[in-house]
Amino acid sequence: MITLVDPNDRRAMRNKDNVLALYDLVINRKKSEEGTAKFVSPAYVQHNPLIADGSVALGKYFGEVTRQRAKARVVVHRIIAVGDYVWAHVNFLNLLNDDPDDTGVAGVDIYRMDGDGKAIEHWDVLQLVGDPKNSAPWVAPNVPRANPNGMF
Repeated sequence: MITLVDPNDRRAMRNKDNVLALYDLVINRKKSEEGTAKFVSPAYVQHNPLIADGSVALGKYFGEVTRQRAKARVVVHRIIAVGDYVWAHVNFLNLLNDDPDDTGVAGVDIYRMDGDGKAIEHWDVLQLVGDPKNSAPWVAPNVPRANPNGMF
């Protein structure tokens, strides 16, 4: 994992650590309600239209996902924290299926944190991770890769 944060910015360090702990509890350890209660503000504003506002709604959403998908996990590849903002480049695996060869969903999550180090606002962009023969599964089937670079 690549981490970019000023070690002298204690607020940014705390916020980065809290976002990493949030991912671990909510998705990897399947403790969604516990993770969101600890690291997400009740006043949480969600900009992903699939999930309602509030920490309880986020916990319920991922609780349902992780109950349906026991293999669900997230891998954080890059994380940047500056002041009240945290950006994370992640790979969500087995959120949509149980395939052991799932390539997952690439995501960039942006969090705005409150003064207590809880997520108060969230934006994301998501893209299915393809393979060499089907590089852009959300765009069109069977589009070969134009380059050898991986998404992470």
